[in-house]
Amino acid sequence: MPEIKSKKIRTIIIAGKEIPCYYHHTLVLGSGSAALSSAVRLKRGGIDDICILTDDINGGTSRNTGSDKQTYYKLSDSTKNPDSPFLMAEALMSGGAMHGDIALVEALSSENAFYHLVGMGVPFPHDEWGGYTGYKTDHDPRNRGTSLGPYTSKVMVEYLEKECRLLNIEIRDRHECIRLISYGNRIAGAVILQRDSSGCSGENYSVFLCDNMILGLGGPAGLFDASVFPARHTGGIGLALEIGAKAVNLTESQFGIASTGFRWNLSGSFQQVIPNYFSIDPETGEKYHFLNDHFPSIEKLSEAIFLKGYQWPFDPDKVKNFGSSSIDMLVYRETVVRNRDVYIDFRENPQGDDRLGEFSAEHLSEEVLHYWRNSGIDQAAPV
Repeated sequence: MPEIKSKKIRTIIIAGKEIPCYYHHTLVLGSGSAALSSAVRLKRGGIDDICILTDDINGGTSRNTGSDKQTYYKLSDSTKNPDSPFLMAEALMSGGAMHGDIALVEALSSENAFYHLVGMGVPFPHDEWGGYTGYKTDHDPRNRGTSLGPYTSKVMVEYLEKECRLLNIEIRDRHECIRLISYGNRIAGAVILQRDSSGCSGENYSVFLCDNMILGLGGPAGLFDASVFPARHTGGIGLALEIGAKAVNLTESQFGIASTGFRWNLSGSFQQVIPNYFSIDPETGEKYHFLNDHFPSIEKLSEAIFLKGYQWPFDPDKVKNFGSSSIDMLVYRETVVRNRDVYIDFRENPQGDDRLGEFSAEHLSEEVLHYWRNSGIDQAAPV
């Protein structure tokens, strides 16, 4: 099938400047996993006139993030724990920010979306019988997580881009959307600022009109002062809000402990070896084992650090009873209120005091000990 290129339908004059105007049946804004997957699905569904506009084909969160075990979330189909779309929808709704119908559609479609990626060659791990790995992820009671390693989303987006090019879907790089165009209650197109190979924009504007649009520009990373979003992602939700879109079902914004010099969420593996937290006063150089002042025992302190590995996002319910989110609050107090730098020392487990007692694996809960023994990390120190 011949490759379809943008159709220039006319030239418009704005402030004495000629602006080229193009038309497509469907515009896809963004080049992350969601945007590229949408384009592939539409093309296979019979929509030929598709154009992907992106300010940076190698930018965005999908291509530039990682973790110790980056998780893909789907309906569990390969473990002993029974699951159903309704149970998954309940889990998605439990945070209080997602409509039930949207949650159910996501749950019902999650396996289809997963095996769509598998069919393109994304190498998710599976056993000899074809069952794909499942494990528990943050706040979820069932084994719905799967992963192919620290750069799961990066691999996904690479395969999706390859598929787009195999299908001859037009991709226009260095085309930054600066304004969406609406007509009545319908989307009508986008105003684009084109950049050259050096990233400079000059006055190279164009207008793309469309019948349909997929907005895949990602979360509002540019809003946050302290952020672990990759530097090559700023987000574009504001473009839709400017023309009247309603902000609902936006559950992407999670808060938790992170390194912001080297942008990295606090990894689960970092926590489950139960390292030692301390802070340093930048003026005096004094060292503080600041967690000791809050917890009633070394056992509670150690368990909270361990559980932070399962429960990375901050959750106010997990502040109560010395839960894992107590650590978020205490780190915030050290870094923001007391202006101290906080570090994690992997050479040793938590350092107790006369009140708390010394750290000992013998005092850990059965859940922690079970994980330690199964993972082979019950050595004398985290490293």
